[in-house]
Amino acid sequence: MQRISLLNTAHNFIKKVLHPGDIAIDATIGNGHDTLFLVEQVYPSGLVFGFDIQQIAIESTKEKIKQTNYPNCLALIHASHSEMYKTIPTHYHGNIKAIMFNLGYLPGGDKTIITSTDATITALNSSCHLLSSNGIITIIAYPGHSGGDLETIQVTNWCDQLDINQFEVQVIYSSTDNQSAPRLFVIHKLTNSYE
Repeated sequence: MQRISLLNTAHNFIKKVLHPGDIAIDATIGNGHDTLFLVEQVYPSGLVFGFDIQQIAIESTKEKIKQTNYPNCLALIHASHSEMYKTIPTHYHGNIKAIMFNLGYLPGGDKTIITSTDATITALNSSCHLLSSNGIITIIAYPGHSGGDLETIQVTNWCDQLDINQFEVQVIYSSTDNQSAPRLFVIHKLTNSYE
């Protein structure tokens, strides 16, 4: 059984569109790995907004970024990703180049604290409005844990309802012979006319 790294795959897609000076969002900062990756792409003049409901995630990410030369490129927000539309200043709306979601629970943390399906769908709807033309959203979903199956189904349904004239969707599975394997949704915004 061959498994691919969905995280590396997501990063490779994002590298093609995210450049120094751009604005990005890490919707679920977790242990800060994606956050640091995004900051490295937008440095020195860009900005990354990072969201998480857990203070432990905010603190560990702060420590990670402190050890780099990029602290001025990051704004950490202790809130659900469902708050991104009203939290991010309006002059950035429509100008976000990349938005990353890594759903589920905090690796090494409390497995009972998971991303909420309702909050995720709200955040995805907001992402469509926040995203710039030719921007990208990546979502890694994990069926197989409590709440993960439902969230993955809802994300799949959400992607299926996107306007194909405005968004292009790809789904990549970490394992081709296991339908409950984690999967990566890659959404490219084709136009600037999302309503």
